[in-house]
Amino acid sequence: MMKQTGKVYVVGIGPGSYEQMTIKAVRTLELSDIIVGYTVYVDLIREYFPGKELFSTPMMQEVDRCRKALEFAAEGKVVSVICSGDSGVYGMAGLVLELAEQFPEVEIEIVPGVTAASAGAAVLGAPICHDFAVISLSDLLTPKDLISKRLLHAAEADMIICLYNPSSKKRADYLHWACELILQHRSPDTVCGYVKQIGRDGQEKHVLTLEELKDTQVDMFTTVFIGNSRTKTDGEWMISPRGYRNV
Repeated sequence: MMKQTGKVYVVGIGPGSYEQMTIKAVRTLELSDIIVGYTVYVDLIREYFPGKELFSTPMMQEVDRCRKALEFAAEGKVVSVICSGDSGVYGMAGLVLELAEQFPEVEIEIVPGVTAASAGAAVLGAPICHDFAVISLSDLLTPKDLISKRLLHAAEADMIICLYNPSSKKRADYLHWACELILQHRSPDTVCGYVKQIGRDGQEKHVLTLEELKDTQVDMFTTVFIGNSRTKTDGEWMISPRGYRNV
């Protein structure tokens, strides 16, 4: 008798609230035998999927977590590895696919989700309606000098910039540092915005200038938007015009 093999789904669960998960993400988790993820994300979905077997690990144990999911699938289980936001935007999709080379019998499917750039933009209005770059300020996996280069090039190209992981206890001054770099190519009165706890309890938004943003304290659960030379405010909204009214 042939050994039954399972499947691993890598699922983006969106910014935090159940309502912002895609229908496909919900259905995938419903059909899964086991849900695997970072402890914080597992806690976010726990109440919506009662009776499911849950497996979580803390931060910095991503490789162990994804390998365990593949091992579960090799035993014949249907497994979902969950990621905040989108599964492929700073998510686990790449790692699962790399590790899956060791488990050729396991089927993999990537299920996208709503990333913080789009979810946070919706809260602020329309800050990314034109070309934009998403850059993480975390130097855990990317050297700081490379982050610096990306910030400078995006700023010089007049791209809207969306910053993920803008600050942490160990990187309390990184947003200030990033703003100083961007100010080499942007006006101090460039319209910016940030959203904390997107889609979760305590969500709040702020619209301000680049000069003001430079000295603002944020955290890892904040997404920052730095406008281009055309970005403007209209009441409470942040808007980066695409140019339709000029056609």
